[in-house]
Order: sequence, then structure tokens, then C-alpha cells
Amino acid sequence: MAYGTPATIDDVETYYTDIRGGRPPSQELLDELTQRYRAIGGRSPLLEITRSQAAGIQERVEGLSSYVGQKHAAPFISEAVARMRDDGIEEAVGLVLAPHYSAMSVGDYERRARSAAEEHGWNGTFTMIDSWHLEERFVALLASRVADALGRLSERARQEAVVVFTAHSLPTSILEHGDPYPEQLQQTADAVAARAGLERWQIGWQSAGRTTVPWIGPDLLDILVELAAKGVPGVAVCPCGFVADHLEVLYDVDIEAKALAFDLEIEMERTESPNDDPRFLEMLAGVVVRAFER
Repeated sequence: MAYGTPATIDDVETYYTDIRGGRPPSQELLDELTQRYRAIGGRSPLLEITRSQAAGIQERVEGLSSYVGQKHAAPFISEAVARMRDDGIEEAVGLVLAPHYSAMSVGDYERRARSAAEEHGWNGTFTMIDSWHLEERFVALLASRVADALGRLSERARQEAVVVFTAHSLPTSILEHGDPYPEQLQQTADAVAARAGLERWQIGWQSAGRTTVPWIGPDLLDILVELAAKGVPGVAVCPCGFVADHLEVLYDVDIEAKALAFDLEIEMERTESPNDDPRFLEMLAGVVVRAFER
């Protein structure tokens, strides 16, 4: 399961309306989001990458069938569950392509999948994978990508660089219920830092929603301003909460954050997304197999 993305520019309004629970966005918000998609070439590759990831897992697990369901765009999670029913699937594992658990993210995907099962009369066994943020091969892959990103900085910037590990921000209200999301991001960052032998790193947040409620911070853009004020010459951004290239990476980091870093005279590099890297797919296949064995 993945968040979803509009298929074309013309689908942005429908997609945005679904995200907003059926409330159409203002023209200003719609224009802003549409412009962001135009800036990355008119569309996000998220669905194609998600399908490639699903196919890669299926290829690595004998007898496995994979189904792709998105939260806010077709093919929706409910459509995937209906197909499972029609295909006679009796046992399924739910894998959200996001490593860290939050009741608002992974928990919501599970609720949608179970609701769809009830709606479509699918009575199979369903096991949900909550998180996989400390999988050894995931940590190793991120450490390798961090080293590559640091290597693209100039020697001076690399020597004093800070690595910022980011994930999608969520409303601070999740903290009132002991949600493990921030702690799990910190755990991933610490594990990757230890593996890569980093001296300077921190976590940050990005892509907060345009709402009136407060969201978890500090935001990546604010961190860049703070690091610049301290004279830090280089930053490597590791969006470890995302596992595919899409708007929050291709625009929020590659365009928006990089433009700010340029203005602040800080060198900035981003780690390459896992996408359909064979090492990443091998790791996910192992996570799926273990879930079936529970």
C-alpha cells in the first residue's frame, strides 16, 4: 500500500479533494499543488515505482501474488481487496511502503484494508506489518546512500557536514497518545549513523500539511536556516521516511530545500531513494515472509 498520486495534472483536484476528506481545495491551494507537479515534470512516478516494488517482492517469494492499493488515488486499497476476493486469496499480509509506524499513517492503511474486507465480503486471514524501520538491510542500504551523498559534497563541506534524516511531518496531536512515529525515526537515524560512522546528524520533518493545527518540527527548511547561522558548510538530507521518488522528495527536497540551501550558501545533497533497488526488495521480501510465518 502507498499514499497515491494523481495520474495526470488534470487529476490533481480530485486527488487533493480525496486527501481533504471530500472537501475541495481553494483555488489558491489547488494552483500551488498543481504548480509543484508541473515543476517535477507534470506527474509523480510514485505509482510506477510502487508497482515495480510490488512486482519485485512477488518475484522473490515463491507462490506470492501481489496487489497494489493506494490511499488517495486509483487503484485504491478497496479495489485491491476486491481483487483479492475475486482471485480466491485466503491469506494476505499488508505492507505499507513506509518504514515507520503511526496510527495516522500505517494504522490508517490497516483500518482502510480491514474496512474494505468487510465491505467486499472477503473473509481471509489478514496480517498487518506495523513497521520495518530497523531492518538490518534497510539500515545498511541507507548508510551506503548517506556515504554516497556525503561523497558528492566538496571536501570542505563534507568534513563538517550534518546529515539530516527526515520523514513526513504529522500533526502534533499524535504525541498525546504516545505514538511511536518520532521515536522510530530517531531509531532509524541513530542506527544508520552508527553504521555509517557519522559524527553529526539529527532528525527533521518535512512536507507538513496546510492546516491550522500544529505539525511536528523542526521543519527541514528551518533546520537549514539554523545550520547556516552556525556556519555549517554542507548538509546531506536522507528522507528515510520515504522509499520512492515522488512529490515530497522531488519537489520538497530537490527543489524547495535545495533552493533555500543555495540562498544560504550551504552545499546540499540528497540520498538516492530506495525505489526498486534489488537490495531493498530483498529486504522487503524477507519482511513479508516473516509476517506470513507468524
